[in-house]
Amino acid sequence: MHSLDGSSGGGQLLRSAVSLSALSGEPFRMTGIRAGRSNPGLRPQHLAAVHAVARACNAELYGNTIGSEALTFRPKIADGGRFSIDVETAGSMVLVFDALLPLAVALGKPLLVTVTGGTDVRWSPTIDYFRHVKLPLCRRFGLLAGVDSSRTGYYPAGGGEATLWVAPSSLATIDLVERGELTGVRIYSKASTSLAEQNVAERQAETARERLGSAGHSVLERRTTYAKSNSTGSSLLVRGEYGEMGENYSVAGFDGLGEHGVPAEDIAKRVVGTFSAFQDGCGVVDEHMADQLLIFLALAGGRAAIPKITAHIETSLELLAAFGYDVSLVREPNPMLVGE
Repeated sequence: MHSLDGSSGGGQLLRSAVSLSALSGEPFRMTGIRAGRSNPGLRPQHLAAVHAVARACNAELYGNTIGSEALTFRPKIADGGRFSIDVETAGSMVLVFDALLPLAVALGKPLLVTVTGGTDVRWSPTIDYFRHVKLPLCRRFGLLAGVDSSRTGYYPAGGGEATLWVAPSSLATIDLVERGELTGVRIYSKASTSLAEQNVAERQAETARERLGSAGHSVLERRTTYAKSNSTGSSLLVRGEYGEMGENYSVAGFDGLGEHGVPAEDIAKRVVGTFSAFQDGCGVVDEHMADQLLIFLALAGGRAAIPKITAHIETSLELLAAFGYDVSLVREPNPMLVGE
């Protein structure tokens, strides 16, 4: 059994551990879970991811309670199936999906999981980022998966619902070394119906369109949506598309959430500013995707140029090594992750 120290990372370290355990069949015990956080131990969103992966591989669990700082996970076979998971708060359902996606390479049959919770919440990519950025990029390398969001959930009430399907998949080597020319940008702006009278979705989208257009970028799509939600909220995604469909095709995403007292226009300016900073750099994938690609580089091999080296990446590399996977970090001349 692997003995893992959870104090050096947050929830992502735990989610990666359960995914790797399910894939390798190797059990682990993690102690000091989120010890460095103001509210250490397991929270509902972490438990939801653990329980989802455990259901998918029939794992035995010990210490899987709110506030627990130690967890034992003993996996069996990842055989797919259909089930539901309730985060029970506005915790991110996208992070639950992230923990399940890598199981595609080990599944014996399709996996269909419906999760209720938060679709667009802080400290997590939005459901639109997952649908329009992560999944298209992963499909390029052979991952067969899709998501259907039937209800939006903002903080604090949550109540969103989405279903992820994952089919048994064989991954091709990942090649994300050279960023192609920007071919266009897509804008996805969403708000709760309670903000329709203030035209929040339109204001976010239009401000983003104006600023992107003034920078000389071609806006391929501008989509606005109002969704019923138990809480008031809004979200915005800017997706950049690079190269032609083929060897040098890639996408990068930049999202933001509405904030009480902050004009919709300012949210859009912030998101476009993040996109512009990425444009000035040399990464092929955005900062969020750099973290999330690590486990796929471990499974499939390949290379990915990243915007910068984060603490999350360094702790995740240590976790991969503990499970016997070889992913290295090249620092010069530009940051790059290399999977063997």
